Amino acid sequence: MVDVSFIDRLAEYGVLSQSDANQIKTDAASGRADAESLLAAKNVPPKEILRAKSETYGVPAYELEGRKVPFDVLKYIPEESAQHYRFAPLDVKDGVLEVGVLDPANIEAREALKFITSKTNVPFKIYAISLKDLNEILEEYKSLGGEVTKVLSEFEIALQEEKPEVSAKEMMKEGGFVEEAPVTKMVAVIIKHATEGRASDIHIEPAKDKIRVRFRVDGILYTSLLLPLNMREAIVSRLKIMTNMKLDEKRKPQDGRFSAKVEGREIDFRVSTLPTAFGEKVAIRILDPESATLDLTKLGLEGRNFSVIEHALKEPYGLILLTGPTGSGKTTTLYAMLKTINNEKYNIISLEDPIEYNIAGVNQSQVRPEIGYDFSSGLRSILRQDPDIILVGEIRDKETAGLAIHAALTGHLVLSTLHTNNAVGAIPRLVDMGIDRYLIAPTLVAVIAQRLTQTLCPDSRRPMKIAGNLKEKIEDELKDVPEPTKSTIKMPKEIYEAQPSAMCPKGTRGRIGVFEVLAASKELEKVILTEPSTENLEREARRQGMITMREDGVLKVLKGQIGIEQLAQL
Repeated sequence: MVDVSFIDRLAEYGVLSQSDANQIKTDAASGRADAESLLAAKNVPPKEILRAKSETYGVPAYELEGRKVPFDVLKYIPEESAQHYRFAPLDVKDGVLEVGVLDPANIEAREALKFITSKTNVPFKIYAISLKDLNEILEEYKSLGGEVTKVLSEFEIALQEEKPEVSAKEMMKEGGFVEEAPVTKMVAVIIKHATEGRASDIHIEPAKDKIRVRFRVDGILYTSLLLPLNMREAIVSRLKIMTNMKLDEKRKPQDGRFSAKVEGREIDFRVSTLPTAFGEKVAIRILDPESATLDLTKLGLEGRNFSVIEHALKEPYGLILLTGPTGSGKTTTLYAMLKTINNEKYNIISLEDPIEYNIAGVNQSQVRPEIGYDFSSGLRSILRQDPDIILVGEIRDKETAGLAIHAALTGHLVLSTLHTNNAVGAIPRLVDMGIDRYLIAPTLVAVIAQRLTQTLCPDSRRPMKIAGNLKEKIEDELKDVPEPTKSTIKMPKEIYEAQPSAMCPKGTRGRIGVFEVLAASKELEKVILTEPSTENLEREARRQGMITMREDGVLKVLKGQIGIEQLAQL
């Protein structure tokens, strides 16, 4: 709860009536509005607000007065912590970190500060600051602090010395890049902060009056940086040079990739451009081998789901399909399965678009549709390479589907992906593609549908008692769970929800999969051959023990891995 006792001092100063002070305290304490915004609406001078805070809480006041907080200072406190606890670093003097706090009476904020600074062994001193100054510092994070400010300054000087259109072409000298060029530094700063922040994607988006840079972390996009519009051409040109794209081609999309060493490790970056109304947009996929969880046991597969997949991967031939929308983790699961069965006695060949991670011992090939090397033609070539196990990145058409089925029927284990909403939906989808049911029935080994959801931070999650409506809701969600899973469910006394902390400001960190695994059986074959409607397939799948993604999510709630809020997002 926000402390608003300082407002009484404003009434004592005579800058606010007591009745207004009482009303503002009521509104602010209830959380309906911010105290300083309400005071500003009453024309209370900011200096008086700061003075009242300082005297009430016994801490000195601090005013930015237009000064910028350098990056070397900002890095002492993570942006997420600053946003949540409403404090920000101001300066470092004589080895002491000066921290501005909006509500100096906030015990939780003070404890968070103690925790954060204990990691760096830097003592801190608290100051009272205004809402305006806090917001300005938070905006500094959006510009990645002094790093970007410095580069922008260098860029402006460069523009004054030479024409922008020339500088883009002059970014290369004999034998390599001009590493000291301001735009080169800017791209490096963006990439560095994205990788440090565990981002999976970077979006560089031109608008009418600025450039917006967004990072995707744990599946969610957020704005990280706003840049002046005059940097657009230079940044896009720099990325095109790094990825061997055509500099002068701005009318149609282009794709490329590059590798860079970040914090001592080699990371691949997949880059694509897209013409938009305000210029070219750039999307960068970050392919960090260290961030990928290529272990089936750590993806969220448990109980029957894990057993079915483990058994399926031991089959000598057949088709294993993964289904789900883009970004649901299918590729990671495919790689984890390949890693599980990777063995010197097998000739494993993959056909991908693109190759996201290199796996030792696997012959990985990237399709290039622009030269006629697509999934279908590539699959024909693979079948002449004496393969044991084949991975096809995606089944997109009848021809590829037919070839995958043929490969599975002729003694190969084939792994691939398909876009359907659930596991049983893969069968009608193959039928719709024109694949005969009598070919699907004996070929299919397993279908795995999946989604990703954010996981709770185990050190800060907050317990919730399971009682009343919540207990009824959970029991209702699990009432149709088939055996043998149902008999293993243990209802705990409490579940957990996200609780922000100093080390985990959002209360969640990382993602886990929720799964729905359909196993092949003689009974399922009969349904496919006779009447493969969605209803009949679901009935047989449930009879054999399949749990839905929703039920798998509820089970993960009971285990404290995710919260009710994360479950609702599935």
